[in-house]
Amino acid sequence: MQFLLYLLIYPFIWIISILPFPVLYFLSDCVYFLVYRIFKYRKRVVRGNIALALPHLSEKERTVIEKKFYAHLCDLFLEMIKTLSISKKEIEKRYTFSNMEVYYDLEKREKSIALLCAHYASYEWAVSMNYHIHFKGYGVYKKLANPYFDTLVRQIRSKFKSHLIDSKETIPTMASNFRNKTFSLYGLVSDQSPKLSTTHHWQKFMGIEVPVHTGGEMLAKKYDMNIIFLKTKKLKRGYYEASFEVLSDGNAKDFPNYEITDNFLKLVEQQIYEAPEFYLWTHKRWKHMR
Repeated sequence: MQFLLYLLIYPFIWIISILPFPVLYFLSDCVYFLVYRIFKYRKRVVRGNIALALPHLSEKERTVIEKKFYAHLCDLFLEMIKTLSISKKEIEKRYTFSNMEVYYDLEKREKSIALLCAHYASYEWAVSMNYHIHFKGYGVYKKLANPYFDTLVRQIRSKFKSHLIDSKETIPTMASNFRNKTFSLYGLVSDQSPKLSTTHHWQKFMGIEVPVHTGGEMLAKKYDMNIIFLKTKKLKRGYYEASFEVLSDGNAKDFPNYEITDNFLKLVEQQIYEAPEFYLWTHKRWKHMR
């Protein structure tokens, strides 16, 4: 059944992936009308999240953000599909890095690097960073239930010289590379809500106290990694610019527990306040509060 589903859907994915960008974004506008106006996909969650995180805005201002978010979400979804056929030249034109020298300086320290980022702007196209780095790049992700689509995602990422590792593979991979002194870059999307059973730290995020992921910081301390934050701006439709900010460039163990995580959250907050329409409001980030 899973293979049949894959066979039925894949041709449509491929056709969408080869569309020119102007046609792709016309299609995105059509999808926006269906998703926002007709199906109202997770509208209650989105509206509730924006109201919680941005209470200082009027209802009219929050509605504007809501609509812009759904337009961006549809662009993001189709850009993910476009990744299947996009060329190296095209992705490097559309997703640029403003201060790669900050990252290169960390590579010279001869330590692996933990890259922390959020579900903001185009976190999918950030994988193109692997074209510019010298370390082996790993992306930690949650394995898809359908093995055929999971294989497809892995193939797409390998095109960008990225190696996907399931969350269960993360510690064994880091441990092996640490023992063998194989310096690597690990991309960790760390802004979503963890399971309460695995929660070690609560902190205010957008003014609300919530459980937060601390895995990036703890793994960096355990395997002696430097830590960097990836910030992405959406310049215009289909164009993004990323920049780096160092969170730790010495001994991460010198920081009190959770200080690096808290600093990461503050940086995520900053970019949300700058342009809230590009945050992934469909996730139930505030489902646990105290």
